Amino acid sequence: MAVKVKTIYFCNNCGAESSKWVGKCPACGEWNTYVEEKVATKPAKTMTSFGSDEDGKKRVMPIKISEIKTENQPRIQLPSGELNRVLGGGLVPGSIILVGGEPGIGKSTLILQNVLRIRSRKVLYVSGEESQQQLKMRADRICEGNIDCECYIVCDTSLESIFTSINNFNPDLVVVDSIQTIASDALDSSAGSVGQVRECAAALLKYAKQSNTPVILIGHINKEGSIAGPKVLEHIVDAVLQFEGDRHYMYRILRGIKNRFGSTSEMGIYEMTHYGLREVTNPSEMLLSQKEDSLSGVAIGVTLEGVRPFLIEAQALVSTAAYGTAQRSVTGFDGKRMNMLLAVLEKRVGFKLAQKDVFLNIAGGLKVNDPALDLAVICSILSSNVDMPIKKGICMSGEVGLSGEIRQVTRIEQRIGEAEKLGFSTMIIPKNNLKGVNTSKLGIQLVEVSKVEEAFRYLFG
Repeated sequence: MAVKVKTIYFCNNCGAESSKWVGKCPACGEWNTYVEEKVATKPAKTMTSFGSDEDGKKRVMPIKISEIKTENQPRIQLPSGELNRVLGGGLVPGSIILVGGEPGIGKSTLILQNVLRIRSRKVLYVSGEESQQQLKMRADRICEGNIDCECYIVCDTSLESIFTSINNFNPDLVVVDSIQTIASDALDSSAGSVGQVRECAAALLKYAKQSNTPVILIGHINKEGSIAGPKVLEHIVDAVLQFEGDRHYMYRILRGIKNRFGSTSEMGIYEMTHYGLREVTNPSEMLLSQKEDSLSGVAIGVTLEGVRPFLIEAQALVSTAAYGTAQRSVTGFDGKRMNMLLAVLEKRVGFKLAQKDVFLNIAGGLKVNDPALDLAVICSILSSNVDMPIKKGICMSGEVGLSGEIRQVTRIEQRIGEAEKLGFSTMIIPKNNLKGVNTSKLGIQLVEVSKVEEAFRYLFG
């Protein structure tokens, strides 16, 4: 029978489909996100007998969960320790991973420098954006001309041709750069459309599960996430890794947005260099400024990203409102939470900041969501307000409640250990947060406070 072609409208934001165009997506609520796609559909198959279809294929029958046999397959360890940790301990055989990020952020460099250092496995690198010569030039720069690996390059954009290369080559790992450039002949739409991206990803997912071969997809996304990228594919793939950072700065952050094989709270930090991406094993040294003089408006907070503690610098500037209306500007921190902390300072502590401009910046370009940074934020604001610097060697960690109390934080022992390792002499922590913690071997002074006033009294007298 002939293949029918029908028109379906897809939402660019969430991937929902509709038989007709609608202004507002009923799934995600966004406006003007539906685009038209032509989809080729095959006639529905009819059942001829129980357990099989008209082609005679045996259908999958249900099985009791206690009878399912599991095999503990070892994960594939990639050369980058940061990437292994974000993945949950390595690459799971048969998984499909999506690495998303804005164009030019360094996604291809991250994956290429990892596959170039794999010695014991055959890797097929499918490039739909760059030529073989361009990839060779980048590989020479990353490896400094010393390339010794089993990485093979194929430059193609046809899905059917790519599967022919895969079947002939039988690789141990497949990398597709990028999924937006791949198109299938079964659809009439162009590469990068919602239909093409979704169908190509589904075909690669089927190959990964059947062959037990891991597949890494690289996908582009703009700032709104509305172009066919991770937002459309996140329901298909096993893990979504978001590569973030400003391309004008050297540091990059790899976050796990979705991970079926590990935690989504892990984070990896890289530094972009001429020879590729360098792992930042101690982010605290990167996030702390190496200045000799003490300046007002700066406080060091001990925060936690997943299970990884690091110290970060909160910088604040408080000045008289120049235009009558006070301004509030925040970078790297939740603006609504800062307004709440300012209200606590005014209501509970008595500092009048309503007629003053407040600017807050989290150093290093990171966006921190850990509530344990609250104490450092309000201390930096107060330090700038009274123009008194906080003494060197003091760090702090604590969540601030609406009544001005300092609430306990999680993993306090790891936070204290990180501060001690970096040479801090004093750490301000919430009261009664040391239950069950052995403090006899600690070489750092711990100051316990229960209210915001106690912390201010210790820091400023």
